[in-house]
Amino acid sequence: MAADHHSIDERTNLTSSNKFELLLFRLGAAPGNDDSHELYGINVFKVREIMTMPAITPIAGASEHMIGAVDIRGQIIPVIDLPKLMGCQPTRGLNILLVTEFARSTQAFAVEEVDDIVRLEWNQVLSAEGSAGGSSVTSIARIDGNTGDSRLAQVVDVEQVLRDVFPAQHPSVEVADVGTAVKMMGGAKILAADDSGFARKLIEQSLSALGAEYIITKTGQEAWDTLSRIAAEAQKEGVRTRDKVALVLTDLEMPEMDGFMLTRQIKADDRMRDIPVIIHSSLTGTANEAHVKNAGATGYVAKFAAGDLAEAIRQALVN
Repeated sequence: MAADHHSIDERTNLTSSNKFELLLFRLGAAPGNDDSHELYGINVFKVREIMTMPAITPIAGASEHMIGAVDIRGQIIPVIDLPKLMGCQPTRGLNILLVTEFARSTQAFAVEEVDDIVRLEWNQVLSAEGSAGGSSVTSIARIDGNTGDSRLAQVVDVEQVLRDVFPAQHPSVEVADVGTAVKMMGGAKILAADDSGFARKLIEQSLSALGAEYIITKTGQEAWDTLSRIAAEAQKEGVRTRDKVALVLTDLEMPEMDGFMLTRQIKADDRMRDIPVIIHSSLTGTANEAHVKNAGATGYVAKFAAGDLAEAIRQALVN
């Protein structure tokens, strides 16, 4: 699929310039508008394969948002009815299967059709918080640039999708899941950034279970602005920024500024470069982990395992 569109190396290198590639697709008629087939998007890095809809086997007792399962080269993969989950009505049929890998899992999304792959800067993506897209959309991408007449695509919150379809696999975080509480200087907090509402909820639960005070932000830009303000306050008080922010925990994919850019900016600023940064992402793979190290991050944790996250935080705080 996407490997034929651009080389994997070229796509991976986009992370050094706050850019990414978005796979655009359509799900059918939008709610209340039979003539509108709106664009949706998902990061190309999360898509393993695009294929014509194969035969799907129904599964008894499955979620109402599951069509069934498909056997792809010996791997049984659940198939999610993405249009139904997003409130759309396919009028041209469910013709395409997007096989995705993220958050330690493999699943397939049934969609009406694939539109294009576009290369964007993260500043072309705005938070969808409070928009009509609901909890299953993290952001709105301006496909044709930052102009008033740009086409718009809704970026799907795939983490929320998995929570909605497989709730039993995504339980709330308890103290027993994270182990020993962390030790931080009095008054210090952990600054976390994630554009997914569901991910923020799990992060809050994890940090609370660890006994850590925290600040939660929704984008890389918001995290940077918050950290810059705290750094200025620390300078006036004659203390280190790290005395106020013990650690930064950031997602990779976020509107306005991604986690790579946020990490590089932190490490380039003398006021905060000693603050450990953990990147916490549903994007996995050796290429991303290499870029994490190049950006200067202390660690990389794949979403979402509360125990792994807690251990990475404990290790970063003692170094």
